[in-house]
This record gives sequence, C-alpha cells and structure tokens, in this order.
Amino acid sequence: MSFDLLQEKIREKKNPTVAGLDTRIEYVPAHIREKSFREHGETLMGAADAVWEFNRGLIDALADLVPAVKPQAAYYENLGWPGMAMLEKTIRYAKEQGLYVIADIKRGDIGSTAQAYAEAWLGTTRVGGTDCPVFDAHCVTLNGYMGSDAIQPFLDQCVAQGKAAFVLAKTSNPSSVELQDLVAGDRLLYAAMGELIERWGRGTAGTYGYQALGAVVGATHPSVLKQLRRKLERTFFLVPGYGAQGGTAADVRHAFDELGRGAIVNASRSILCAWQKTGKDGLDYQDAARAAAIQMREELKAHITIL
Repeated sequence: MSFDLLQEKIREKKNPTVAGLDTRIEYVPAHIREKSFREHGETLMGAADAVWEFNRGLIDALADLVPAVKPQAAYYENLGWPGMAMLEKTIRYAKEQGLYVIADIKRGDIGSTAQAYAEAWLGTTRVGGTDCPVFDAHCVTLNGYMGSDAIQPFLDQCVAQGKAAFVLAKTSNPSSVELQDLVAGDRLLYAAMGELIERWGRGTAGTYGYQALGAVVGATHPSVLKQLRRKLERTFFLVPGYGAQGGTAADVRHAFDELGRGAIVNASRSILCAWQKTGKDGLDYQDAARAAAIQMREELKAHITIL
C-alpha cells in the first residue's frame, strides 16, 4: 500500500519515465494497420487488433528502459468492447514484462459506483464464491473534486491489494486555471486539493515515505511543482505534460525530493509517434520509440540524480 513498487522500479532503471500508451489508431504505422484490416476489416475489431500489436511492440522495445506504462482508457473505450479487451490484454502483457501499470481512467464518482470502479481497476469482482481480478492495474488516476466519497473506495482497495492511486491536483491543460486556480480561503484550490490528498492518504506511507495516494501535477507549471513538493512531503507526483505539451527536464526537476525520488514523468506522443519523424513509414517504430525514451532519460538525468 504505497508507491514502493514504483519507486523501486525507478531506482532499478535510474529512469523516472512513464510511457503513456494513448494509442489512437492513426498513431499505428500503416503496415500494422493494414495487416489487422486484412484479417478483421476496417472495423472496431480491426482497429483494436492493430492497437494491440502496436502496444505489444512498444512494450517489448521499452521494457528494459522505462519502469512504467500508462494506458489511457479513452483510447480503448472509443473502440468499444474490442478496445477494452485489448486494454486488458495490454495491461496483462505489460505486467508480465515487469512494468508498473498506471491505468489512466480519471474516475470520479461516489458511493456504490465508485466501489464498482475500484473493484474493476484495482481489486476483484465477486462471482459466486470466486474473487476474479478484472483489469488489475497497479495504480489508477482519479478525479477527487467530488470529495472523499469518490476516493475512499479506491484507497480501501489500495490498502487491501498493495496498490496506489494518483488524484488530480494541478493539471497541465490550459483551462485548468478556470477551476484549479480559484481562491479557496487563503490558498488556491489546487493547493487545497493537494492538502486533501495528503490528508486522505494518511497512515499508508511505505518504505520510501510516500503514501498510497499521489497527486497529478503538470509539467507546464514548474512553480506549482516546486510549491507543492515543498508542502506535500509524503505525496508521490505523476507529472504529465512533458515533451509534446511543452514541459522540459528543467521544469520537472522541481517534482523530485533531494534524493531524486517521489515523482514520475509522463511522455506519450513523443514516444508513441517518434516513428513519424524518421521517414521510414513506421517500419522502425520500435527503434524510434526506444531512441525517444533514451533521449528523455538522458535529458532527465541532466537535472535529476536518483539515489
């Protein structure tokens, strides 16, 4: 119950990078799409099969470099049940290859609905006398702006299953200021949310001192990263917005503690779509993704030392 497993994998590879598997069908190279379409037609099943083949190749190319992957559920939901089947398959395969899996679901509901989501993504579903794992991710992303009712069922599963969750605090999208930068008493709303996340997770700290509830804080807000890192000493950060969205290694260094711990930085399109810049029609997509991941690792190493 904490981010110990993730921190161990980061230390092992000396790389605080999570590769986002935000796999739209148009990101898949033509030779993979065409093979799937020949077998399944231009259907949701054909698209889902192509996404799976692409994901598997990416995981194979990256498993020895990055500690984690982060599939975004939306890009599988938009392919219907075939897409969700491939998401489950992707999660299972990534875990088999030793990767930590963050399911980017951003759920935020209450009561029995939140309980059902928590069972699906982190826990098990009871079928007769058998507890059946469903998606079985190591970690999820959540929207806590409905309050603790939306978080507690997931936190209960984190404690029971030894897992973790990231809760949105200050996100990297431009319009986040419309809500998250509102004044709430003597602080901004995102700061209040950060304090709530640390309070909700109290009592779940692991070996590295970080609790089972982390915070999502965007790379495009380096001053906020610095501010929240200073205030939230027990909260692990997921930092989106690196690369394609404009965040740099110099920006994200503020997310880490003095030992280079307590954060992981996400890159999606810059790794997924690296093949689009090589002029080889995606035949080298694994090599291109690997090269992009290595470049990101080296950029981060110039600013962050992981002990």
